Amino acid sequence: MVTVIESFVHGLERPIILWLLYQKPMHGYGLIKELKGLTGKKQKPSMIYPFLHWLEDNGFAEGKWVEEDGRNIRCYSLTEKGKILLKWTCDLLKRPLKEILTDLLA
Repeated sequence: MVTVIESFVHGLERPIILWLLYQKPMHGYGLIKELKGLTGKKQKPSMIYPFLHWLEDNGFAEGKWVEEDGRNIRCYSLTEKGKILLKWTCDLLKRPLKEILTDLLA
C-alpha cells in the first residue's frame, strides 16, 4: 500500500529534477542517485529518462555528450526556457504549500 508520504514525494519528482538540473548539469544516473539521497526512494530509469527527453524535446533542457571516466554520457542542463518553467513551478507550489504546511503545523 502506498503511504501518504510516498504519494507526496511521487508528485514532486519532476519539480525536484528541474531544481537539480538548475543546480548543475547532470546525467540520468546522477539524477537517480540525487533523488534517492533527497527522498530515500530509488527512482526508476523509466521515469527519469522519458522526462529528460521530454524536457529536451520541448526546449526546457539541453543534452550534451561528455566524456566521464572514459565513457560518453549525456549530461542535461536547463535552458533559459527551462529556468522559466522551474520558476513558474515554484511559484505555483509555493503559495498552496505554505498554506497547507501552516495549517498542518498549527
